[in-house]
Amino acid sequence: MHAEQHVLVVDDDPTVSEVVAGYLVRSGFSAERAPDGPSALRAAERRWPDLVVLDLMLPGVDGLRVCRELRSRGPVPVVMLTARSDEEERILGLEVGADDYVTKPFSPRELVLRVQAVLRRGAREPGAERGAEPGAERGAGPLRAGNLEADPAARRALKDGRELVLTLREFDLLVHFLRHPGQVCDRERLMREVWGWEFGDLSTVTVHVRRLRAKVEDDPARPRLIQTVWGVGYRFDPEGE
Repeated sequence: MHAEQHVLVVDDDPTVSEVVAGYLVRSGFSAERAPDGPSALRAAERRWPDLVVLDLMLPGVDGLRVCRELRSRGPVPVVMLTARSDEEERILGLEVGADDYVTKPFSPRELVLRVQAVLRRGAREPGAERGAEPGAERGAGPLRAGNLEADPAARRALKDGRELVLTLREFDLLVHFLRHPGQVCDRERLMREVWGWEFGDLSTVTVHVRRLRAKVEDDPARPRLIQTVWGVGYRFDPEGE
């Protein structure tokens, strides 16, 4: 199904990149390796990847800068690799637009599963996520609330008629909120229905909500659309009251 999908593996450890690339190829992907940031950016210029596996701690130009530069060129899913288990490092990766992260040491098989999950989420209609209400797949037309509009089929979102630049997860999160106006969604539910994960680091949800607010709220410091329900989760209020 993903025979034509191309993954760029960026890691300065040749053993790690060789093993990861090998597992990806055996799983039906094409894979290209880059040992550092500049090489990764040149490789992406030659052939834009369907996904990037990106080490956070690269020599010279670190993974965060590489991720920002890739994001400035166009949308691309990113799975970040980090040797640190510190939550702040993981959040940094998510802040610059990583869709998922894996902490070293990791199982190459698990990494391939994460890659497949991220690409699968990007390829299917957002309403088809596990746990979505019956009929969500059929409701694939544009969604509108207030000054926001999202078209799941075209994966295009607008605010006041102007296109929003959203990452894969930010778009899916916005679609989820638009489909559930007025409902309180806890982070576990969002992780399950937007990410398709039964468990995981809930800070992933927190960071993506903050990033989405920065793009859809008039004043992200005083959010009116995506409101925090303390001790519970978030509620999307299309009236912004």
